[in-house]
Parts: sequence; structure tokens; C-alpha cells
Amino acid sequence: ENFRMADGEDQKPVVKGEGDGENAASEHINLKVKGQDGAVVHFKIKRKTQLKKLMEAYCQRQSLQFDQIRFLFDGTRLRDTHTPDELDMEDDDVIDAMLYQVGGL
Repeated sequence: ENFRMADGEDQKPVVKGEGDGENAASEHINLKVKGQDGAVVHFKIKRKTQLKKLMEAYCQRQSLQFDQIRFLFDGTRLRDTHTPDELDMEDDDVIDAMLYQVGGL
């Protein structure tokens, strides 16, 4: 479906995964995941999407096991069911990815 603009130009409504207009900007958020080695991976996800998608994509991209990594935001461990909206995340916020270590000697 197209909308006709006053100047005669067709304007498509923003559809999932399409365009970088204001609607897309408010619906999506850019996040950074920083590993212990300091490497940063950039992600763009919907604000209402569970962070599990981002976590799994990060692990796959970095060749890591999902259950070996803990994700922290502002020092708090993230659950895979959290969404950026629930955590009041803003554009370019950083999530820390830490290797999970069990006990000492």
C-alpha cells in the first residue's frame, strides 16, 4: 500500500525491516556488545525483541558457546527474555559479554 504525498511522490509505509526513517529509528535500537578482549560487535534490533536473539547471534559470530557467556548491562546480568525497552536501553548502549567461570581452587 502506498500513500500519495502532496507533491505527488509515493510514500510507502514503514514495513518490518525496511527503511531508516523516523519510525524505523524509534522502533530499532543500536547496541554494542563488548567482549573481554575489548572487541566490539554492533547490533541493530527492535526495542521489543528479546535479547536472546542478540546473544545467540553474538555467540555464533564469535564462535562461542551460548552457555559459556554471561551478558551484563550496567553491571546487571541480562536474561535472554529481557528486551531493550524493559531495560530502558538507549542507542549505542554497551552490553558486556563475559566468559562464565566456575569456582576457583
